Amino acid sequence: MTRTTGRRDIVVGIDPVGNGQPALAWAAEEALLRGTGLRLVVAVPPQHDTQHVDDTPRHLARRQAGTEALRGSLAWVEARQPGIRADSALLDGFPSAVLAGLTREAAMVVLGSRHLSRTEEFLSAGSLVVPVTAKARCPVAVVVAEHVAREQPCLVVGVDGSESSRAALAWAFEEADLRRCALRVVAAWQPPVFTLHSRDTVFDAETHLLSETTAGWAEKYPDVQVTHEVLPGSPVETLADAAEHALAVVVGRRGRGGYTGMRVGSVVHGLLHRARCPVITVPAG
Repeated sequence: MTRTTGRRDIVVGIDPVGNGQPALAWAAEEALLRGTGLRLVVAVPPQHDTQHVDDTPRHLARRQAGTEALRGSLAWVEARQPGIRADSALLDGFPSAVLAGLTREAAMVVLGSRHLSRTEEFLSAGSLVVPVTAKARCPVAVVVAEHVAREQPCLVVGVDGSESSRAALAWAFEEADLRRCALRVVAAWQPPVFTLHSRDTVFDAETHLLSETTAGWAEKYPDVQVTHEVLPGSPVETLADAAEHALAVVVGRRGRGGYTGMRVGSVVHGLLHRARCPVITVPAG
């Protein structure tokens, strides 16, 4: 199929050794919704430079496996979504660096996830998830295989007042409008240990702030059914529970005073392990 020009593509990373169909199906749907192209990518690491072992056979085997995975995935997309405009690319380089670089021009990058442990995610194919998410210039969707959404679909977006969460909120409204689904805006609230005000006063202030934050976007997207709520608890558990049967959970990355922590942020990192639905991270700006 021919390469799409004009609007930015949806890029999906294909794992030659895993079941990439859930992520591929999600990416294809997103491309159709946005009227963009779909680009399937496999990155092949460079040969291992050593004087003692010839790495050529393994490198050639990886390229062959990548080529076959792309061919099969492209055929699967054509059969599932005949009207989609898609192409594939076998690229040279370390997969995380290649995919992170593609985020400069992509509308979104979609990756699969196997819910690996923290050790495994740095030592296997799943190591793509954290480094690509951490460096991405565009939204990154991490899609899990076992997720089933409810009959009445909705998106969940986490907000905390940071710049990155405002970017996530804007993106979530656009996505909900495209998908014609409801949007649930959630702020996790952890009561302060010491305060001069009553617990109810502080909670009411948080609720009022959340309402003000969503008001302008609700006016811009009048067809989106939106609810907003402040829920007590830690951000990771609160958002994961709220999004258990959602189409996806959307969060910002690297917001000042917000979801900060490890390279991708403690909340994003936690959701990548905890959430059962796709996790979409949106960089500030």
